[in-house]
Parts: sequence; C-alpha cells; structure tokens
Amino acid sequence: MAVHWSGLSPELLLALDRGRGAEPLRSQLENRLREAIRSGRLRAGERLPSSRELARELGTSRGLVQECYGQLQAEGYLSSRVGSATTVAARASTPTLLAGPAGRPRPTGPPGARLLADFRSGVPDLAGFPRGDWMWAQREACRTVPNDALDYGDPRGSPVLREVLAAYLRRVRAAAADPEQMVICTGFAQGLGLALRALVRAGIRRVALEDPGYDDAAQVAAWAGVEVIHVPVDTDGIDVGRLAATRAQVVVLSPAHQWPTGVVLAAARRHALAAWAASADAIIIEDDYDAEFRYDREPVGALQGLAPDRVIALGTVSKSLAPALRLGWLLCPPALVSAIAEEKESGDRGSPVLDQLALARLIESGRFDRHLRRARGTYARRREALVAALAQHAPQVRLTGLAAGFHAVAHLPGAAEEESVVTAARARSVGLYGMSPYRSTGAVRPPQLVLGFGNLTERTIVAGIAAVGDLLQGG
Repeated sequence: MAVHWSGLSPELLLALDRGRGAEPLRSQLENRLREAIRSGRLRAGERLPSSRELARELGTSRGLVQECYGQLQAEGYLSSRVGSATTVAARASTPTLLAGPAGRPRPTGPPGARLLADFRSGVPDLAGFPRGDWMWAQREACRTVPNDALDYGDPRGSPVLREVLAAYLRRVRAAAADPEQMVICTGFAQGLGLALRALVRAGIRRVALEDPGYDDAAQVAAWAGVEVIHVPVDTDGIDVGRLAATRAQVVVLSPAHQWPTGVVLAAARRHALAAWAASADAIIIEDDYDAEFRYDREPVGALQGLAPDRVIALGTVSKSLAPALRLGWLLCPPALVSAIAEEKESGDRGSPVLDQLALARLIESGRFDRHLRRARGTYARRREALVAALAQHAPQVRLTGLAAGFHAVAHLPGAAEEESVVTAARARSVGLYGMSPYRSTGAVRPPQLVLGFGNLTERTIVAGIAAVGDLLQGG
C-alpha cells in the first residue's frame, strides 16, 4: 500500500554527479528515478516532489525536471493529471523486496484472518481496547508534561508512572512496591532479558523454567547465556522439591495463573518457594501476566509481597490493555535495581515517556479500573460460552485452568491425537493449538489443547466449537 504523503512536496534523496565527463544531468535524473521505482524505494501510487521543489533541491532548472517527468510518464513509470501531483504509476515494476523467501509474497493480515474461529491464546479482546480513554490520557500527558521530562531522564522510567504503578500494585496485588525499585520496560521479553543479563553479571549461570511453560522464556534465557533447567508443574504448581534438586540459582514462574496450565501455586508451595530462595541465595522472577482477571475464587496476591528481597515481579499491560502498547515493569529487590537499570540504559536509554505518562494518567484517573471491570465481564461471558459449547458439542472434553485469564486447557479423550486434531481443525477453518509445544520434551501425551477465548466473541466461540466438536472427542 502506498503512503500518501501530506504537505506541499515530499522530499526525495537523489544524488547527481556534476564532475567533468559525467553523464548529462537529464540522463542521470531519469536513471535515478527509474532505479528508485524498480528497487521499491518509490512504490506505486506514491507522490513525487513537484518539479519546482525537486529542481530547487537538485540545483537544476525546473524545465529539466519537467522533461524527465514527461519521459518517465511516456515510459509508464509515472502518472500525472492536470491539477494533480505526479505519482508512481500503478503498473510500474513491482519491487523484488516485497517477496519473501524464494520469491513468494509475504503473508498478509493477522494470524487467523481467514479462519471461522482462531483459539489462539495470549491475545486479549483487541476490540475492547479503550481507545477513547487512551486518547484522553495521551492528550492529558502532552498537555501537562513539563519540558524537562522530555529529556532522556532516568533509565528506570518516568518517576510519575513508577509512583502510580507502585501504589496500584500495593493496592491491587498486595505487593511491597517502592517506586525507587521499579524499572519500566517494553514488555515480558525485554523485562526478562534485562533481569537475566543483570543476574549473569552477578554470577548466575543456571535458570529453572516451569514445564510446561513459556517457549519464549527459554529463548530469552538462551540469549542471556544461561543454562536452562525444566522443572515439572503439577496441580499445585511448580514442584519445589525438584526445583531445589536442580541447584538452579534463578526460577521463572507464573504463580497466580500458571502459563499455560492455568493452575495456581498452592499456599504451602508459595512458602516453600520463598524458603528455598532464602536458603539457596536464589532469585524468583514472577510473571504476573493476567492476575487482574479472576472469576470463581478470591484474588491471589503477588508472590513478591511474601519475599520482596528475593522476587523480581514482572508485569505488563499486554493482557490488561493491548500488546501493541509495549509497556511493562519490573519491581526489583533493592540489591538488583541499579544493575537492571544499567541494562535498560545500555539497551535503549529508556521507554517512551509520553506513553508512560499516559498510562499513569489512565490508572490514576480510575479509567483503567473501569476498563478492567468491563473486560472481566466480557471474558466471563466468553468463558461461559466456551464451557457451554463444549458441554453441548464435545461433552467428553474436560476443561481446567478457567479460574482466571482468558485461556483454558482442554483435556482430550485418551484416543485422540493432539496433532491430528489440530490439523483436521485447520482444514475446517478453526485454529486449535496443542499443549506439546510448551513441554520441554515436546511430548504429545496426554493430548491437550490450549484454548484462547479472549479475542473471540461468544458467537464465534460457539460456531468454532460446533465445527470441531466431533474431532475433540476423537471422532
């Protein structure tokens, strides 16, 4: 798609050689423009500078530019109408850089764009993003930001956002939150990378991950240069005894709503985990990714509140608002704040200040809480639609992990083959996703699916399950 440049005349970088014996300027200009169109620098429909402006920029006569434009128009490269700007012709050569590997066009559109229903997990209700409230918060941030806040500033992030977030986490997550111990980041991946790199500098070499668990966490750990150990998760959460046997120095886990099984770390294990960290001089990295969305039991406080000197609490707005905002935070033990802030500063000098101030204003104004209340209602209805649809169309399938968030685990009958179900469902235009990619061994037994319902309407959920109900039961 062509970009439609606004303004009097878009700039265009073209170098001309005026040395002795050089090619005539008109030929040079024609060749430079042809090459710009053929290579994809200028796309079909893009506007060129006016002949007057391009002549001024190049230091040539306007007549020379007009002659070049006329020649390229005759050759089919440019298009021009009386009273309109000169543009690249729609049938000009297609640039090769638009093709993917082996000359194939890149896929377009979001994942699942052509599916009847796509049960991809980890995606919130994108249509429910509070656009009006976010626009208001951005305007407020721009209107009230002091001039000195537009400088590079503290690599830990805006003091305003850190103050607001600390108060929010104390109030909602029972965290021991101090704004001086917070570092703003762009999301889970960056936050985990910052923490692990700082810990590597402190001598950490072995990290434990939950199994099943995040596949991207293992990748981030590999980039940080640490050894990864996988520790199994059961119905009470991570097995602390087996964790201790690994001699890991760090563990990454999601205790409030384990990803992807949905189990909650039992109270006894929370205390055992804190005791392990203290005795082993270890660090816990807590991913608090969707704790705002709980349905059928009391809220679970952050593990960080139990052992603030041993836990790095990592949170984002990717699930509560939208992944595209790229805003998150680390609540760090006092001994690690400086090291993590140094990693942040060396990586990107800090996250965008105006977005941080907008988020602070959104939370402080109460609009964030109001949005969360609406979202909880939306996800609760979609959760109920999923439960009802499976009860009707696949009664042999058992669901777990539904106490929070917007995904569930579907336990398929023993005869079902996970990969076969996923493949057959795709043939019926339904996106299903197996548990096996999240297991360290890739095992496909027992057969399970991770069903995301956050970005699907109730009607779509029902239609999708109806289309694959027989497959889910091994039919």
